[in-house]
Amino acid sequence: MREAVKKSRRRINSIKMQETACGLHCIKMKNISVRVGEQTIIEDINLHIHCGKISVIIGKNGAGKSTLIKAILGEIKHEGSIEFSDLKNQTMANLNIGYVPQYINMEKNTPMSVYDLFAGYISNSPIFFRKNPKTYKRVQEQLGIFEAQELIDKRACDLSGGELQRVLLSIAVTPVPNLLLLDEPVSGIDKNGMQLFYQNIAKLKSNFDLAMIIVSHDFEFVREYADHVILLDKTIVKEGNPSEVLESEEFKRVFG
Repeated sequence: MREAVKKSRRRINSIKMQETACGLHCIKMKNISVRVGEQTIIEDINLHIHCGKISVIIGKNGAGKSTLIKAILGEIKHEGSIEFSDLKNQTMANLNIGYVPQYINMEKNTPMSVYDLFAGYISNSPIFFRKNPKTYKRVQEQLGIFEAQELIDKRACDLSGGELQRVLLSIAVTPVPNLLLLDEPVSGIDKNGMQLFYQNIAKLKSNFDLAMIIVSHDFEFVREYADHVILLDKTIVKEGNPSEVLESEEFKRVFG
């Protein structure tokens, strides 16, 4: 009996140590490669992504950043594996991914409101005939996470870049994913919008148990907010904390 208790304690302590090091879950990407015919787009990507951390992918145009995001989303065929470990329950689990694209195609003068756009993602019933009071309240609460609740009745096509981003962030964390992907999130956003974005990223990191992968060309953001930086040039040529990557010879070679 005592030996069983000791084993149980050792197991609990092991889980606690892992949670301290890695949070409640982690994502491992092993040998991710994408090839089109004889052309290699990305090759042998190996990453260990931790929840509660912001990982930022940087690289020049054509380095394979968008291809890697599409591979993670399962939108393109790839070699290798992506594993999600639930350390709290010591199990392998399905990976729930939230995604904020760089832009979405939306026709000008489209009558769809923010409520319509959001409810279309979270409701199984038709949304254009009438507003469901419970769904409306839920959408408003989720938009409120990113101070966007006042946009609920606004036409989605009339949103500024920063407003649309806040709406897409709200959708992406409903429900809260294990991994949140953001592709060039400050593209086309003014200075005030960028500042609000930085605040929202800090809020996500502080209040949500999720991992974040962000594709960015904003090295000021990378230096201030990233926990882990991945320099991509078809494969990973350098990774580490912001200083280790941004001050490296590999960075100078890629961006020099």
